[in-house]
Amino acid sequence: MKYLEPKEVFKYFKKISDIPRCSLKEQQISDYLVSFAKKRNFEVYQDDVLNVIIKKNSTVGYENAPTVILQGHMDMVCEKNQGTIHDFTKDPIDLIIEGDFLKANGTTLGADNGIAVAFCLALLDSKDIPHPALEILITSQEEIGLIGANKLDGSKLNGKFLINIDAEDEGILFTSCAGGGRSIVDLPVKWEKSKIGCIPYSITLEGLKGGHSGIDIDKNRANANKLLGRILNSFAHNDFVSLTSINGGLKVNAIPREAQMTILIKENYINEIKKIVHDWDMILKNELKSSDSNVHVNILKSEKNIQKVFSKKTLKNIILLYTHLPYGVNTMSSDIKGLVESSSNLGIVSTCKDKITFSNSCRSSIKSLKDDLFFKIQSIAEITNSQVHIEGIYPEWEYKKDSILRDIFINTYKKLYKKEPMISALHAGLECGLLGKVLNDVDMISFGPDIIDVHTPDEKLSISSTKNSWEYLCEVLKEFKE
Repeated sequence: MKYLEPKEVFKYFKKISDIPRCSLKEQQISDYLVSFAKKRNFEVYQDDVLNVIIKKNSTVGYENAPTVILQGHMDMVCEKNQGTIHDFTKDPIDLIIEGDFLKANGTTLGADNGIAVAFCLALLDSKDIPHPALEILITSQEEIGLIGANKLDGSKLNGKFLINIDAEDEGILFTSCAGGGRSIVDLPVKWEKSKIGCIPYSITLEGLKGGHSGIDIDKNRANANKLLGRILNSFAHNDFVSLTSINGGLKVNAIPREAQMTILIKENYINEIKKIVHDWDMILKNELKSSDSNVHVNILKSEKNIQKVFSKKTLKNIILLYTHLPYGVNTMSSDIKGLVESSSNLGIVSTCKDKITFSNSCRSSIKSLKDDLFFKIQSIAEITNSQVHIEGIYPEWEYKKDSILRDIFINTYKKLYKKEPMISALHAGLECGLLGKVLNDVDMISFGPDIIDVHTPDEKLSISSTKNSWEYLCEVLKEFKE
């Protein structure tokens, strides 16, 4: 790591990669940021939800320049490959360099959004980078609904220009994003006593690519929960099979890569179910040969002692929910070519004592379409006698026609690279929508280096793109001198 450029950025990326920072487990990383600031005599503020604001005075010659807010989030999505031994509550991320990419060993990397934190720390620690007065805002709980940004006290910040470093495509400047929220559907469970002479088996679907439920939703990647629902539907009507649990996915904002169900089979029909599962393995390998070629479906005998199973009515409702809860692209934008306008992701299915929970992430750049997705979910919930809770709603970030900050970014990009950057919108939940309301008339933009397969253990950060984006940011800050 010490040989990577820019040295200061990767030095701090390594430091924060050693600190646990899953969503809701951010105390250590938040305290580290506060300690970092205090050791350098910076003004620092930490609130009740662990947001951190650090302020640094301008360098010589920039005393009259406007204050700039640099913003990212401290938490990361914590996912790992099946079989990977890693405890996110205490183990450092095991970093690996492969050519131009930095990645992790079997886990998510946390470049989303650790690279923003590393950029900010490197700027705070710099002695020779010219810049205006800086307000560093590192928010908490972004990955589970932008909670830190939603609870931010805007009076602690004075800047009227905000640079969000949470985009993942070098050369693209994002000037608006989708809003969204989560729907939690709780299906009440009715249990029946398991029949004598039935043997428990586990059916597992795994090997999917997964991905970010906003950025990757248009890549035609399969959803493990939806696929497992199809498999279940193919044999659930048979009296010789009963279902006792079904689970899939780890994060509501990640396309699920794995799902599993436990069934009871009458002994004489075990080979028949094994054949059905084998057939599904072949069917899905054919269907997904381009998008998810590593998919596989397994059936193994379970050692569980099962005393009860779902009633037929509960099983019917489970299949209805799997079938009709929306997944994937709902509408495409008519204004911006190639931009997803609205979408939904069935991120988590989990069996509890008295209910099965279906957790969905919905996104849209148009509020009415987001509301329509929630209406569809509520409609199928009513049919299945389920309860629905809508939570984590965050607003859209609307495009600003006149933007001084955007002009600075465009002109600096043209000066550095002799070409125009791409101006785009993002079908993901950037904090800019909320921050725009909290900070009133703030001028915002979002940019960042190339990060691939975020929210999955295949996540990787381009080293050369990180260097380019760092140099770009430093040049942008120079342009604020009056």
